[in-house]
Amino acid sequence: MRLASVCLTCALGLAIAGSAGIAPAHAQDYQTITIAKTSVSAAASIGGKVVPYKEVTLSAQIPGQILFVGGGEGDDKTQGELLVRIDDDDLQAQRRAALAEYTHAEATLRNAQVQYNREMWSPSINNLNRSGGMGVPMLFDQMFTRNFGNMFSNNNSSPWVDRYADLSTRYSSLNQAQSRLMSSRAQIELLDAKLRDAMTMAPFDGVIVEKLVEPGDTVQPGQPLIKFAHTKYLRIQAEVPVRLVGGLNVGMIVPAQLDVHSEQIQARVARIYPMADSSRHTVTVKFDLPLGVAGGPGMYAEVRVPDTAASREAQIVVPKSAVVWRGSLPGIFVLKDGKPSLRLVRLGQATGNDHVSILAGAHVGDQVLVNPPAPGARPRPAQQ
Repeated sequence: MRLASVCLTCALGLAIAGSAGIAPAHAQDYQTITIAKTSVSAAASIGGKVVPYKEVTLSAQIPGQILFVGGGEGDDKTQGELLVRIDDDDLQAQRRAALAEYTHAEATLRNAQVQYNREMWSPSINNLNRSGGMGVPMLFDQMFTRNFGNMFSNNNSSPWVDRYADLSTRYSSLNQAQSRLMSSRAQIELLDAKLRDAMTMAPFDGVIVEKLVEPGDTVQPGQPLIKFAHTKYLRIQAEVPVRLVGGLNVGMIVPAQLDVHSEQIQARVARIYPMADSSRHTVTVKFDLPLGVAGGPGMYAEVRVPDTAASREAQIVVPKSAVVWRGSLPGIFVLKDGKPSLRLVRLGQATGNDHVSILAGAHVGDQVLVNPPAPGARPRPAQQ
């Protein structure tokens, strides 16, 4: 009632100004339509809130002291920009020790490779009696003395068995050296990953929504550091009753209204969650808002959701081009005694085909200007 009285008062004042602001003309010079009621499907207003297109909470991955925080609430950041840095002196020391171990393992591997190649091409069994003598006595000893000695001795081992054992020993040493080298490399890679975790980067272009730490704070793994959001695109998140979800489809356009907007805007159904809340019997639905719309995350919003279960009702419907705005108040020009008179109205939902319903301020049979001219402009000629 209070809103109606305010609107009525404003209408009286603006009607005079409106009728005086348009150049006088005959009634037949205006493009008009006669208001009539049209059957419109029922809709329900669902409250929700404006949310970012996507939002993340960045947490600490390693323990330590905060050294750097790159900004505060509202600061824009690009993808890959440093947001938080944690002290990593102990990790740097561990990496230097791992690097020294890797260098030692690399040298051990080279030595094992040389020993294996030596055993392969110059077996140690041929080097047992290399001291003294010339080439022929040594050759005679290798061909006859050692073989006859092995034949009549109690030792059942064969030179080939000894050679195989020596090769296996060298090969085993080579594999162990390779394993130590791989283990050292893996330790370095692990420390490099922890060093990367010490620096928290922006995962995408966005803005800092909330800063949860300050330089000098000590954090533990899993402790939240910063809330980061992509706010270039905004959405409305609403809990829609289960009975109304059947009238929504992804990509569908529905009217919406924000706290900072007195006029309705068009929102697109972006996502319908697959499961309902068992306690409230609602389904979460997200609606995309137009790019550049005024407002921000956390604001209250309403969406008009069609109620397919309710019966259709007759409402007054006019073209959107007939609606004019005086500040934040919508109105229409109605012909009265052949002259246009501004009348404030209360708009309902958009009905498609560029039409909008009027809940109050208009009556059946009124002659409404379809394309009202601007104040002081000459009226457009009526179409024949």
